[in-house]
Amino acid sequence: MREVLDWTVHIVIAVLIGLFIVTFVAQITIVNGSSMETTLQDGDRLIIEKISPRFGWLKRGDIVTINDYPGLDSERKPIIKRVIGVEGDRIEIRGGKVYVNGEALDEDYINVDAQGTLEVNVKFSELSVPKGHIYVLGDNRLPGQSKDSRTFGTVEIKDVGGKAIFRFFPFNKIGTLK
Repeated sequence: MREVLDWTVHIVIAVLIGLFIVTFVAQITIVNGSSMETTLQDGDRLIIEKISPRFGWLKRGDIVTINDYPGLDSERKPIIKRVIGVEGDRIEIRGGKVYVNGEALDEDYINVDAQGTLEVNVKFSELSVPKGHIYVLGDNRLPGQSKDSRTFGTVEIKDVGGKAIFRFFPFNKIGTLK
């Protein structure tokens, strides 16, 4: 009986530690869709750290998961996008380019056609990012490929699930994410 109780205590402790890690520290996610091509592909497996959003450590260029936004289909949760603007930044999309605080971004990671990054909803194509929000875009900016801040506006940081830090599958693309 004592041995069973000992095993039970150890199993409960292990489960609680596991739940703590998945809830507050890190987890695995699978890319669903093509909105981050060419950086990420459908089916890529990533490790997401959850500490950066909690402490306000997100910065431009980070790849994040978003758990909720208006109109998000439950089977598509979470979505994954790149942070383009943080609170206080002025975002403008014009002439096929994205401008942050008046400077055109050099986005060598995006997948676009000859027209570049197009406006989707004019009210979200020129704005200032409010406190506690970020502006996100998918890397695949071909028409109809990425539902992002051009469609639904800025995202509250509380809705960010975490920051993608490492791809571990497919094996030929293992490595940190930029």
